[in-house]
This record gives sequence, C-alpha cells and structure tokens, in this order.
Amino acid sequence: MKVLIFFLLFCVSDGYAAIQKLPLPRFASLRSGKVNMHVGPGRDFPVEWTFQRQGLPVEIIAEFDTWRQIRDMEGATGWVHKSLLTGKRTAVIFPPEKHKKADELAKEKPVIEKDAIRRSAAVDAPVVAYVQKGVVTKLKQCKGDWCRVDVKGYDGWIQKTGIWGVYQYEEKF
Repeated sequence: MKVLIFFLLFCVSDGYAAIQKLPLPRFASLRSGKVNMHVGPGRDFPVEWTFQRQGLPVEIIAEFDTWRQIRDMEGATGWVHKSLLTGKRTAVIFPPEKHKKADELAKEKPVIEKDAIRRSAAVDAPVVAYVQKGVVTKLKQCKGDWCRVDVKGYDGWIQKTGIWGVYQYEEKF
C-alpha cells in the first residue's frame, strides 16, 4: 500500500511539474532557418515577417496555447509556434550606440561596427577575436557585467552591453 501511495504521489508531482509555466519574459532562439511570424496566435493569421536566420535570439513576451508572442532585437513583435523555438541561448552582437538617438550619434564619432571577445572578463584582458555587429553567438554563462560566448570556436568574454539576448540579472542558463 505504501508503495502504491508513493507511486501515485510521484506521478501527480511529475505531472504538476510538466504543466508549470516558464517565466515571462524569457529569451529563446529560432530553431529553424525559416520561421514565419504571424500577426496573431495561429496559422490562420497573416504572416507579418519571415525570419531566415537559425539561432537568432528572440524574447518570448506572451503565450497562448502552443503559440508564443516574440519580440526581436529591433522591437518587432508577432506570434510563432513553439515548435519553431528552442531553449538554446544565443545573443547578437551590437554596439551600445544602437540605443542612442540619431541626433546624438551625429555629434559623436562614427558608430563602432565590431566588438572584442576577450580571454577573461576584464576590459584590459587580451583580445581573442573581433566580431562584427549582427553576429549570432552561443551564450555559455554570465558573471556580473560580462558573458562568456562562443563564436565559431572562438571562446571568450564580452560585456553584456555589447550583446542582445540576455537580461542584466542573468548568470546561468
């Protein structure tokens, strides 16, 4: 009898864990090289945009049944089926100037088009590689203001302000 009760409790608790929702918002990445983003949660809604870049990070901001409302790094939102997303974490390289207004940028030096991946999480650490803005990286971990990334075999650290696809408070994935 005790074994039966234990088994039932295990099954119920396991089922409960399966229906618990993941937190919102959260980051994910595109599973496929072609992902249609719809204006609403379903295939009957028109396709607003087609992503053509596997691994691109997106932010999940809402859920409806098997559909996820996502936001890309430029702020565009729409709905994709959950099967087209993966929990593998990636980030996109972008210079911090992206968030400044055009008139502010006009008064400054030209926009930086690349960023450095460093051997350790320090501004004065040796450079492992330079990466162009728009490059998709694999996220490994973050510590404080730095994230460890992998770009086609180049492993190193980059400041969080230089990437999109991670929250300021995140450290482990």
